[in-house]
Amino acid sequence: MADIEADTFLYEKRKGVFPKSVDGFFRRFKWAIMAVTLTIYYATPWIRWDRGPHAPDQAVLIDLANRRFYMFNIEIWPHEFYYVAGMLVMAGIGLFLVTSAVGRAWCGYSCPQTVWTDLFQHVDRFIDGDRNAQIRLQKAPWGPQKIFKRLSKWSIYLFVAFWTGGAWIMYFADAPTLTRDFWSGNAASVAYATVGVLTATTFIFGGFMREQVCIYMCPWPRIQTAMMDEKSLVVTYREWRGEPRGSVKKAEAQPGSVGDCIDCNQCVAVCPTGIDIREGPQIGCITCALCIDACDNVMAQIGRPRGLIDYLTLDDVDTEKKGGTAHPTLKTLFRPRTLIYFGIWSAIGLAMLFTLGQRTRLDLTVQHDRNPLFVRLSDGTIRNNYTVKVRNMETRDREVSLIIKGLPGAVAWTQDGSRENASQRVKVKVSPDSVQKVRLFVAAPEAGPQRTDFEIGAEALNGDEKGDSDSVRFERPGAGQ
Repeated sequence: MADIEADTFLYEKRKGVFPKSVDGFFRRFKWAIMAVTLTIYYATPWIRWDRGPHAPDQAVLIDLANRRFYMFNIEIWPHEFYYVAGMLVMAGIGLFLVTSAVGRAWCGYSCPQTVWTDLFQHVDRFIDGDRNAQIRLQKAPWGPQKIFKRLSKWSIYLFVAFWTGGAWIMYFADAPTLTRDFWSGNAASVAYATVGVLTATTFIFGGFMREQVCIYMCPWPRIQTAMMDEKSLVVTYREWRGEPRGSVKKAEAQPGSVGDCIDCNQCVAVCPTGIDIREGPQIGCITCALCIDACDNVMAQIGRPRGLIDYLTLDDVDTEKKGGTAHPTLKTLFRPRTLIYFGIWSAIGLAMLFTLGQRTRLDLTVQHDRNPLFVRLSDGTIRNNYTVKVRNMETRDREVSLIIKGLPGAVAWTQDGSRENASQRVKVKVSPDSVQKVRLFVAAPEAGPQRTDFEIGAEALNGDEKGDSDSVRFERPGAGQ
């Protein structure tokens, strides 16, 4: 019994995956997606966008120091974080929409793990050769040639990984300035740490772990099944057409005795996760459709119709198994499930665009001092103290009038002003793209309710924008005070 337990392994040793190069529609589509996504990632921080003299000119910038998020002509302030939350929600619902319509298309084409793994696999082919050459080199003993190729390949991995981490930090500071500081050793320590971590993870995940990340580490393959139904497009093997498998010679010698699949294993050879799609749906399939390209090429060579492996829905599978003909139509995409996802996604997007268009560029918040709640002045009036924060979200100086609304007989003045010049309107100057903190004193007659709700509003004097207002409370002495 002990000997049996000693020979029992709970985990299968990883088998290396060496995808073969292939040409076809889906391979070219993956090339296009890779080019677009990598260009966006690496180039976006270097795009300039003129916002005036008092704001950064980087098109996309997460300015942590000043707590701002810039995206071209949009500027998000900390109190507007709900826009960022809205974009994250839209990204999640968009992923649900894509998955319900075309399965794991995100995983197969646009996922960062897929994009960088695909890039590293092309580096493998450039240095080591195609699939067979890679397998031979893997089995070969270590020698000068193998050491040279491994070091060359890993050096390219490291270069790509380093620039991946380097590009990421450019989103959090002015790219040209940060690049100069980084190479001169003057950048913040967190910049070097971030680049180091992202370089290591890209190098390891994309260069070595690859399909293990998709199969074992990523939670999405386990979640995405809830997003799909019998009308979702997935990569499927038409086993009723391909089985039983047999060679071309056997098919010619015994017509009708074998199916269209000649068991060439080209679909397995090109798969980046090393699965056999002929075994049916499985968690390792990322729906990249390279097996479709490989199989279509083989079918063209032996004179048989394409589509032995194809995008199909489970409804199409049932129809064809019963002898019918599947006719993919727009109904695959436009059905209640996808329309609901699209409707929610669109509603959130339109709501965000509407609020962006309607929002003011002048905002304020008011906080009442708690100690003391009120002060009785020598003339018998009651004074309350407030801290007012005025946000000027434009790139120009603005004169703002703070207005007392709904408090009869009240006057106000700032810490820099005086009681003699008090009125219901107080002028303050706010610098561009900044928050001006104002100490505001408000005095009102003692006669009145112990607590009175009123508003302090902001109105720009050099424009027609009314700005914002905040509801606050005026405290008076109670009975016996």
